[in-house]
Amino acid sequence: MKILTIIPTYDEIDALPVTVRRLRAAVPESDVLIVDDNSPDGTGQLAERMHADDDQIHVLHRTAKNGLGGAYIAGFRWGLERGYDVLVELDADGSHQPEQLPELLAVIDEAHLVIGSRWVPGGSVVNWPIHREIISRLGSLYSRTLLGLKVRDITAGFRAFRAETLQEIDFDTIESVGYGFQVDMTFRVARHGRVIREVPITFKERELGDSKMSGDIVLEAMANVTKWGLGARLAKLQKRWGRRS
Repeated sequence: MKILTIIPTYDEIDALPVTVRRLRAAVPESDVLIVDDNSPDGTGQLAERMHADDDQIHVLHRTAKNGLGGAYIAGFRWGLERGYDVLVELDADGSHQPEQLPELLAVIDEAHLVIGSRWVPGGSVVNWPIHREIISRLGSLYSRTLLGLKVRDITAGFRAFRAETLQEIDFDTIESVGYGFQVDMTFRVARHGRVIREVPITFKERELGDSKMSGDIVLEAMANVTKWGLGARLAKLQKRWGRRS
């Protein structure tokens, strides 16, 4: 099973080496793709030096900071073109524990998407301010209710996809770039009728660097979720009306 772990970066020069070192120790069979958005702090150049020292580390440079969703899509395309079987999403900042990746990979044969979940039994958050937890829990509740999904942690960013799952998705139609990207991807996988599993993880607040979360990102996500949910309901109603006519 060829595994590729994709790590998007923007100004992660302090956190990236630690995260990659932990990942390489926890899952040495996984290749690593660092997708850098032209970080002003030199993260991209650091990634190139890491690549020179380890041929399982690869680097993809983007010209500007164009959002988390765009970085992951670029990484997915890169990995699919090279024949990887499983593609993993992992934050650079250490909030996702690389040591827990084997737990996600252990069930990838049973599911098309495996999500490292904070909000299932056994999952937890560490050192998170209460307002962040409230936003995350309410965001997941709102999203899964409006979209008709059972996923508890729909906004989670620690994920493993089977390649065939990603091959079914039209990346060109994805507009969400920030917080809503994970919701968008979950919704698309579910609409294809694929199996989604959640595995409990411990999420730790980042200790190095600055958070990229902002109010605008959250508002974009909520607006998109509302649009997707209402659109799906309208499509169902139109289908029923079509059957009756």
